[in-house]
Amino acid sequence: AWGGRTIIINKSKELMALMDGSPYDFIVHHKEEDRKRFLHFKHRTFNATDLLYFIDFLQHHYRAQPSLEAAFLVKEKFISVEASLNHFHSYFFRLPEAPPRTGKHIAAPFKGSSCKRLNMFLRWMVRHDDKGVDFGIWNQIPQGGLICPIDVHVARVAKKLGLLHRNAVDWLAALELTHQLRQLDEADPVKYDFALFGLGVGEKF
Repeated sequence: AWGGRTIIINKSKELMALMDGSPYDFIVHHKEEDRKRFLHFKHRTFNATDLLYFIDFLQHHYRAQPSLEAAFLVKEKFISVEASLNHFHSYFFRLPEAPPRTGKHIAAPFKGSSCKRLNMFLRWMVRHDDKGVDFGIWNQIPQGGLICPIDVHVARVAKKLGLLHRNAVDWLAALELTHQLRQLDEADPVKYDFALFGLGVGEKF
């Protein structure tokens, strides 16, 4: 696990260097010829084609909107995280040059995916407390509406605690787990993610 994290950290440093240490400024202001520097970037199944489209999408978005939060709102409103993630998927791939292969890198509930990474990202950006655990800089998505990130470790612990009965680790499992966590704290259900994940990975519960 630590070896995988080290690779991700090194790849992140590589990407930051390619963006001159200022990703937002590069995304918004770069020129077409600047994209050539990414042609040899690759991380597992994520290659230059995928990265170049991500950059293209982000440039289009940030030239029109000050925050990425707008990409998760449906007609400028929050309906549910499920609606937000499905909308984000269609919004992300709305550009005519979107490569079909890149679709596998953006999860969505309509695909049945648990959307672990996106739910974790929303937790970071939306959730706030006095502990400084998450950023809490977005304010149009209520933290009570967040969905708990779930993977095999969290699912295993949740089953042992009687919080989850579904076998598949998918979107329905994420909804089931979050529903149970809302019985414990309706206003902040995903705060239990830290304990569940820690028990599953760190404590091998």
